[in-house]
Amino acid sequence: MGLFSVGCSLENQRDRTRSVRVSKVMVNTGSELTWINYKHLEKIGVEPEKKDRRFVMANGQEITRSIGFAIIRVGKEFTTDEVVFAQKGDLQLLGARALEGLNVRVDARNKKLVAAGPFIAAGNIETG
Repeated sequence: MGLFSVGCSLENQRDRTRSVRVSKVMVNTGSELTWINYKHLEKIGVEPEKKDRRFVMANGQEITRSIGFAIIRVGKEFTTDEVVFAQKGDLQLLGARALEGLNVRVDARNKKLVAAGPFIAAGNIETG
């Protein structure tokens, strides 16, 4: 997948008037969670809810970070998700769970996010 970034907004789930715009977040389907600089999250009052969670970086290094909950907006789409409090030196990433919640897919050739289409639902199950 070609690397590219998008802009996004984050909102406090409890007080949607508290929001911040992040101009560049790398789209990364290899990261399950979204990583946002802790200063942005603190600015809008997102609290660390899950502390000292372990992560393995691409280079094999193990680190710990805290996780909070926020609303993530990209274009007209939005979702609520767990967000990692990224520290100095960490990349800001839009992870796979947020992409799924936003109902978008990666267009690697054109380096952009596109609508994923209708949500998949369970089919009708006939009982006899």
